[in-house]
Amino acid sequence: MQNIPNDWTFKTSGVADQFDRHVREQLPWYELATGLTAHVVRHYLPENGLIYDIGASTGNIEKSLEGIIEKRKARFVPIDNSEAMAEKYTGKSQLVITDALDFEYEYFDVAILFLVLQFMSITDRKKLLQELTSKVKPGGAIIVFDKLLVEGGYFATVMRRATMAGKLSSGTPAEEIVAKELSIGGVQRPLPERYFDFAVPNAREIFRFGEFAGFLIERSE
Repeated sequence: MQNIPNDWTFKTSGVADQFDRHVREQLPWYELATGLTAHVVRHYLPENGLIYDIGASTGNIEKSLEGIIEKRKARFVPIDNSEAMAEKYTGKSQLVITDALDFEYEYFDVAILFLVLQFMSITDRKKLLQELTSKVKPGGAIIVFDKLLVEGGYFATVMRRATMAGKLSSGTPAEEIVAKELSIGGVQRPLPERYFDFAVPNAREIFRFGEFAGFLIERSE
């Protein structure tokens, strides 16, 4: 069983050391969603384009995009606010250690927020989305994967159990699942089910597994 801290944080070596194993056990769809992200990026990234990976962790996204980044001579900028995670970064690009809201974004072609907004305050994630939607170039896109508060009475219970069943099917011990849920109390705050209906109305859902979903936000040409 992994050592789950009482209060979850990405800024300790204990979490960073176990991160890659942890996400694959707790999120059995992780590799599938990463592959889908790479597929979508390929369709929105032009020659000499700019990609931001916000909340880059250990470099999973960059590694999935290495071929297309090189072929299209793109610039990839990974950003994370954890020095402990930065020490584990395995991508080829130089990771920028800073909070997402403190970074000065250039106009870009693609931005990726892979399980990031749920760990930001309600105010901060709104500010970040406003900043990114103002800086995405025509024809570009923002890709978001995150956890949602599923609406719908009993249906919400079904989706919640789908998330738990997925974790158990990956071999994650039940006590570890419970420990993680308690650890992220007050740290993780899932987005409302219809969040993008009012935050970014042109967002389109591209992925769903239990309480987790992926969205594509396009800027028309």
